[in-house]
Amino acid sequence: MSETTATNDGITASYRETETERLLVFDRDGASAAVAQNLDGYAMLKVRTGADGDEIERYYGFDMALDHVAELLGVGPRELPVPEPASDMGM
Repeated sequence: MSETTATNDGITASYRETETERLLVFDRDGASAAVAQNLDGYAMLKVRTGADGDEIERYYGFDMALDHVAELLGVGPRELPVPEPASDMGM
C-alpha cells in the first residue's frame, strides 16, 4: 500500500503500512508523533515520538491515542487530520 496523506491547519498526517505495522505519523511545525498498530490490526495502539521514535504509551482506543498525539503537538484532537485508510485503527 502506498502512503496516504491528509492536511489541516498546518498539520500533516501520513498513513502507510510496513511489513509489520500500520503507521500514522503526524507532523506540525517540526514536531512529530506517531500511532502504530500491528499489521493485523488487533493489538493495542502505540504512541511514539515519531515514525521510528520511542514508544511513549499504549492505548486500546484510537480516540485516546489521538488525544495523546494532539497533546504532544499542542493542538486539539479534532484538529488532527486522519487519512481514510487509518480511520479504523484501534480495538
